[in-house]
Amino acid sequence: MTIRTDRPRIALSLGSGGARGYAHIGVIDEIEARGWEIVGIAGTSMGALVGGLHAAGGLAEYRAWAEALTRREVLRMMDPAFKGAGAIRADRVMRKIDEILDGRLIEDLPIPYTAVATDLLSQSEVWFTEGRVVDAIRASIAIPMVITPVRRDGRLLADGGILNPVPVVPLASIRADATIAVNLAGNARPDNAPLPPAEPGEPLMRLPRLRLPSVHVAEPRLLSMITQRLRARGEDTDDAPVAVGETPALATVTEEPPDISTLDVIDRSLQTLQNTVQRYRLAGYPPDVMVDVPADSCGVLDFHRAAELIDVGRALASEAFDAWDGAPR
Repeated sequence: MTIRTDRPRIALSLGSGGARGYAHIGVIDEIEARGWEIVGIAGTSMGALVGGLHAAGGLAEYRAWAEALTRREVLRMMDPAFKGAGAIRADRVMRKIDEILDGRLIEDLPIPYTAVATDLLSQSEVWFTEGRVVDAIRASIAIPMVITPVRRDGRLLADGGILNPVPVVPLASIRADATIAVNLAGNARPDNAPLPPAEPGEPLMRLPRLRLPSVHVAEPRLLSMITQRLRARGEDTDDAPVAVGETPALATVTEEPPDISTLDVIDRSLQTLQNTVQRYRLAGYPPDVMVDVPADSCGVLDFHRAAELIDVGRALASEAFDAWDGAPR
């Protein structure tokens, strides 16, 4: 028997973004504090993890465990993959999540739940709507080059954020009063300084740094032709005149940007791709309100900072909901 309530019904889309995904927990806190009921969840990557745990009733246990993690403990959880397409296997983390979920199946959850992954072979989006929750989560969190992808049923599954960073479409069949989405790749705000490290020390994971080669122009005539074509089409925004056949000077890159690691480059590259994909996806299926968590709130693997990021998520959700004209009452 279905129990009817008068509480506003919310469909919740939780986006991808590594450790910033702890902010999802704060958003859920704020939703529940306002007396709203979550009746459907779709998640990508860390959003699939948090969303699956909430739908299964295990989020409180996971939260207590995550908030107690120290930097050293997070390092111990990062089991390196000496073979395979990724730096981390994530087996130790997934064993803990599996312990919390205790074999729960998606089709048996009290809240409808969809985890989104990407099949790298067919270059298509994959929705998990049945099977073990832990398997769906593991496929969805496989950040390219960081966490190894999953082979299943002839597919090579990786982070769902590659094709659907903030999955709203899977919620289309949910009977809800409003759809709330959480984007973990929001723009930095003037008053939003990155959270300081919770503990001193080196980055949790250091990959070899990328060194950019010096820039050389192999064919000046080609560059000149491109410049002329762009100027003719009105796409050259540089006001300085460039004579025909003259090649503008290019700065030679001799030093890498400060404090930029290979992992930072991977994360920012994915954000650039995902932000473009997200604009097109949400243009057709916009949520009623979007909670934007700045991308520079923390590093992608800062999993020892749960308490701080949960607070960030709740504060940003409160701000977004207060400014929402159509907020449920």
